[in-house]
Amino acid sequence: MKKILVLAVVWLVVLGITVALASGDSPQSTARKAELEKWAIHDMARPLPPVVDPGAAGPAVAAPSDAIVLFDGKDLTQWEDGKGESAKWKVEGGYLEVVAKTGSIRTKKGFGDCQLHLEWATPAAVAGEGQERGNSGVFLMETYEVQVLDSYNNRTYADGQAAAIYGQYPPLVNASRKPGEWQTYDIIFHRPRFGADGKLVEPARMTVFHNGILVHDNCELTGPTAHKARPLYKAHADKMPLSLQDHGNPVRYRNIWLRELE
Repeated sequence: MKKILVLAVVWLVVLGITVALASGDSPQSTARKAELEKWAIHDMARPLPPVVDPGAAGPAVAAPSDAIVLFDGKDLTQWEDGKGESAKWKVEGGYLEVVAKTGSIRTKKGFGDCQLHLEWATPAAVAGEGQERGNSGVFLMETYEVQVLDSYNNRTYADGQAAAIYGQYPPLVNASRKPGEWQTYDIIFHRPRFGADGKLVEPARMTVFHNGILVHDNCELTGPTAHKARPLYKAHADKMPLSLQDHGNPVRYRNIWLRELE
């Protein structure tokens, strides 16, 4: 009888994994969804990811030949503000820098499925704590955010630290470098799919590397990014701009390029 029960348990586990794989979810993805249901959004009691030293920053990663270079250190001709007017962020020394209260900026062109590379740095002079320290964000399709924050010895809620899919999933580890040092995001993004009736057919997914370390593995998004809320999907265009957030802190960006995958 004991042997039969053990075999039954093993069969159920295998069946569960098989169903998850058939539905496009990895066992890790299924586990992360269960974790998401366990914690309230921005819950300070949610366990923080372990800290991993990503090593010293290397030279800028050159864009491949088929990439669309969105910022090469020279100008913001491919960007605009939220009103469709010229972007007002500062460009100098090969990087662009947030100018507080000028608003977020977005690309003039829209994108869907893509591979995105960008490099960013929070201010070397530490000021503030939690969400007030080096805060910005990378919004795919102006809707789905990967958080930018100084998370080096800076406690905040787990789903709002650097490299978090904001309000949903903390990164698997905290791979942050020191304030002022250049950091990298490499993001594989698959946009959500909607039917002709506007209903969700397939959710958005992200794979994210922070400073070369995997922090999200084909992670299924619950819907758009929001503060203290997890709204459901609403049908939108297949291609929408990439945007960078003005959160009032002088965060810097450089070497931004993108490869369309569709």
